[in-house]
Amino acid sequence: MSRIGNAFNNKKAFIVFVTGGDPDIETTEALIPQMSAAGVDLIEIGIPFSDPIAEGVIIQAADERALKAGTTTDKLFDMVKHVRKKVDIPLVFMTYINPIYTYGTERFVERCAACGIDGIIVLDVPFEEKEEINGACEAAGIELISMITPTSKERVDMIARQAKGFLYCVSSIGVSKIQNKIKTNIKEMVDNIKQASDIPCVVGFDTATPNQAYEMAAISDGTIVESAIVKIIAQNGKNCIEPVCQYVRDMKAAMASV
Repeated sequence: MSRIGNAFNNKKAFIVFVTGGDPDIETTEALIPQMSAAGVDLIEIGIPFSDPIAEGVIIQAADERALKAGTTTDKLFDMVKHVRKKVDIPLVFMTYINPIYTYGTERFVERCAACGIDGIIVLDVPFEEKEEINGACEAAGIELISMITPTSKERVDMIARQAKGFLYCVSSIGVSKIQNKIKTNIKEMVDNIKQASDIPCVVGFDTATPNQAYEMAAISDGTIVESAIVKIIAQNGKNCIEPVCQYVRDMKAAMASV
């Protein structure tokens, strides 16, 4: 079983997102092993980009901080290579197609494999256009993670049957942000996916509180936290490790009762 598969082995997966290089590359490198020790099952590492169209203001600001700190794709590859010696949980890059094309698609995924990345999420590539990078991913042994949104409906069956690793179930339409109440009928979306495939399905984009983590884990195979973690990092800078890890422990405790 792959590392991504192991993240869902008889348990609900808790997945978190961090912007690589925010507030600097050294902090990200120190934070990832500590989050793993605190109970995170899979970590998404965002490659900072100057035009993150799917992100809200919290992650946009993180991208700006990371780029200002001198973060590059090459530095992230080196950082992941160092981190991989300390953690065994799956690590996934979240990015856009432009940084991949700029780097060179085959070269990008080959370096992902060489440094220990298990999968990639490309936010602005629709499922129907995934073949632009899927072949290179398969050749390098990298799982290309698919996303399903509340508007996917008639495409759910097709996406679910061909998905790799896990399915990222987006809880709302729009950019990533923290919400007090998730209004989408997530259970119906997950039920439709499960009718088509037994691939793990996790809910993300807006999850922020322990109660939301419990609710999402109760109806799916896990939950993803993005903006809430990035906000803690923004508030604490280089001193973010303990506040982030305490947040992780609180979220994991809420999910443990599912």
